[in-house]
Amino acid sequence: MLDNIRVVLVGTTHSGNIGSAARAMKVMGLSNMVLVAPECEVDGKTIAMAAGASDIAVNARIVETLDEAIEDCGLVVGSSARSRTLEWPMLEPRECGVKSVEAAESHPVALIFGRERIGLTNEELQKCHYHVCIPANPEYSSLNLAMAVQTICYEARVAWLDSKAYKGEKKEAEYPLNKELEMFYEHLERVLHHTNFIVKAHPGQVMNKLRRMFNRARPESQELNILRGVLASIEKQKKRKD
Repeated sequence: MLDNIRVVLVGTTHSGNIGSAARAMKVMGLSNMVLVAPECEVDGKTIAMAAGASDIAVNARIVETLDEAIEDCGLVVGSSARSRTLEWPMLEPRECGVKSVEAAESHPVALIFGRERIGLTNEELQKCHYHVCIPANPEYSSLNLAMAVQTICYEARVAWLDSKAYKGEKKEAEYPLNKELEMFYEHLERVLHHTNFIVKAHPGQVMNKLRRMFNRARPESQELNILRGVLASIEKQKKRKD
């Protein structure tokens, strides 16, 4: 699904920024980059700044206009760092990630980032369904291009990991059956008697409190097996000494 989300860089002036943006994308699992009328070449500085993500920069699609970059997209979101005269639907980065992942199930999505110095023009922003603004420190809101790309791509990845579309490893913990827990408590009590930690004549509330503690901790099956192994080891040593 993340392959259906493209990062569109408009009018990039520094080749190193293309490489840095490519690196930011690859770290978050995105690989589809489009360059709109770049004012620089993909060069050695691009490759150096990509640091292992040069494949994204080298394979980036280059087009002359923003319309070409987004013509097949069902959702277009423009990054805007400042308020504009014309109000437009705004998204927080987290909302942007969620909407992007949902939309990417059925059609391409474009996340647009503007020029390093002036960002996107009003005309370019008006081609977007939404604008997204990163809520940086108002006293120092200086984000470079790669930082902005990283932040928005991160939110897309988080939304993807949280979605039902994610098929990665989400192995549910296995918990012991009640019967297995009771066997553990019996084993524990037996060992505590053998080591005289619990005196049979005056058992007190030790086992009740231990039960309460383990029930609160809710050990997984593997953890319970480790505990049973510890108890078996104690029994083995006790027999040797006896």
